Amino acid sequence: MAVLVTGGAGYIGSHMVLKLLDEGEAVVVVDDLSKGFDWAVPDAAELVVGDIADQALVEETIRRRGVDAIIHFAGSIVVPDSVSDPLGYYLNNTVKSRSLIESAVRAGVPHFIFSSTAAVYGSAEHIPVGEDAPTLPESPYGTSKLMTELMLRDAAAAHPLTYTALRYFNVAGADPARRTGQSTAGATHLIKVAAETATGKRSHLEVYGTDYPTPDGTCIRDYIHVSDLAAAHHLALKRLRAGGDSLVANCGYGRGYSVREVIDAVRRVCGVDFEVRYAARRPGDAVAIVANSDRARAEFGWTPALDDLDKIVGHALAWEEVLRGRNAR
Repeated sequence: MAVLVTGGAGYIGSHMVLKLLDEGEAVVVVDDLSKGFDWAVPDAAELVVGDIADQALVEETIRRRGVDAIIHFAGSIVVPDSVSDPLGYYLNNTVKSRSLIESAVRAGVPHFIFSSTAAVYGSAEHIPVGEDAPTLPESPYGTSKLMTELMLRDAAAAHPLTYTALRYFNVAGADPARRTGQSTAGATHLIKVAAETATGKRSHLEVYGTDYPTPDGTCIRDYIHVSDLAAAHHLALKRLRAGGDSLVANCGYGRGYSVREVIDAVRRVCGVDFEVRYAARRPGDAVAIVANSDRARAEFGWTPALDDLDKIVGHALAWEEVLRGRNAR
């Protein structure tokens, strides 16, 4: 048996590959390398360079490697970009996911884990938000992910397929052993941008909106360490293999931090000040979103090990130093 990881050369996917290998799994990655890096895939995993919508390639890979589970990360993730390019997001996140799900069904893959998002909730009325809250996405990104959840629900009702859709909150940090981290140029995630600014890779950090109805006027998010997220996926996979039914679960810590609080944490951990500029709100940004993750804890036995903002920031900063050394070669 092997696990197929789509987008396994990217940020979260590469952490998932490491976790699976650490757990003794056989792993094959399908990634078109449009955002990922071949060096992020360890030699112990097979890298197949290609598009997840190439059904002949995907199905041949599934059959050749005896894949019994797909963990699907490949897609586009920048909320404001989805507002300006909705059709591109529906192509990458919805249409191509439909192709992948069909490939899984045709090749007889019994288990599917999907990288969804808290953006499906929009600005939730009640915080922390549970999985039964209304899904009211405020961006094409959130809608594109929700549509894939619905396709999985319907495909699982019609075929011998069980799935787990994990709704991530704000993923940050890097592998504590410094084996991989967020490496994409021009990343937009706050902790990544702040870490790049603190280490001199950017001249300044921009804060989009200071007039939100929050204590300090900036958006509030629930930041989850990427390694804790990878652990949740592995536990979800074990549950499906043991006969667990399909479900949707949040992945977050249940504690929100404002943009200003995150900036303060980066300054505190690195001991360096840096320039912050303020700009207007971006389209599609929710005011506040914090997870109720009781379902993941109860169903998977998930117990986060890295639930500490300063630790998340410290690992992100350490990865910037790894990248500095890599790029200097």
